[in-house]
Amino acid sequence: MNDLYKEFEREALPHVDALYNFAYKMTGDSDDADDLVQETFLKAFRFFDKFEKGTNCKAWLFRIMKNSFINDYRKNTKQPGKVDYDDVQNFYENIKASDVKTEHLEADVYANLMDDDVSKALDSMPEDFRTVIILSDVEGFTYEEIAEFIDCPVGTVRSRLHRARKMLYTKLFDYAKENGFIKE
Repeated sequence: MNDLYKEFEREALPHVDALYNFAYKMTGDSDDADDLVQETFLKAFRFFDKFEKGTNCKAWLFRIMKNSFINDYRKNTKQPGKVDYDDVQNFYENIKASDVKTEHLEADVYANLMDDDVSKALDSMPEDFRTVIILSDVEGFTYEEIAEFIDCPVGTVRSRLHRARKMLYTKLFDYAKENGFIKE
């Protein structure tokens, strides 16, 4: 078991930051992203004996994450929203008006990697296009890895990526001009 743990640590743990970034982009919440990454690593470790050595561990982990996210999403959409009364009561009893800050550090974590205009443009894109452009242009996956991750043909990945880049070009044309990326 100790050798298995060391091998898992060597193969899987280097990808934790990439997984967190993508989880945060999917969930929009740092706690949910942390939970999703933790769930991904728990499942990956549990089934690490099924991992085919010499293949792409990063793609395998992303597939586990995607499946976990989809399963959680389906489960949560079938349940009505729940509010924990004790949490609400404790919140109002324990805070003071001066302690409440309007800044949201979690939102800034990913946004600091890119300018606000770029992040907004990405966020405004349909999920299918946003996913392929993040996996390709931010995370550096190959077309084949993305195809495996989103479970579609490579041609579909290329088509979506091409269309996603055109959408971003249109959304960011003025931004690019203002920041000197396009010469008039």
